[in-house]
Amino acid sequence: MKITLAVEQIDGLTYQVTTNLFSIVALERKFKIRASDLASGVAMEHLAFLAFEGAKQTGVTAVPAVFDDYIKKLVSVEVVGEDAANPTDEAVTSEPSAS
Repeated sequence: MKITLAVEQIDGLTYQVTTNLFSIVALERKFKIRASDLASGVAMEHLAFLAFEGAKQTGVTAVPAVFDDYIKKLVSVEVVGEDAANPTDEAVTSEPSAS
């Protein structure tokens, strides 16, 4: 599952981060939820946490070590893109043979 988030901070800094397996697992561990639970609705705290993990991993400058300190710096976090966990294309099949 990949979710792309647009982040805006109170200092005017804006950036996008994309989740990866590490950030999803970190979310599951911290909040004791399954990634599949996100399909029924996402809490803002979950989005902020995914942005926090993504910002740390992508080298966004000045990411606080403490999650709550990161939240204090945010104006908004919005989902701007989403990829399925296991996207598949339709399989090409041959025409049935006439017997």
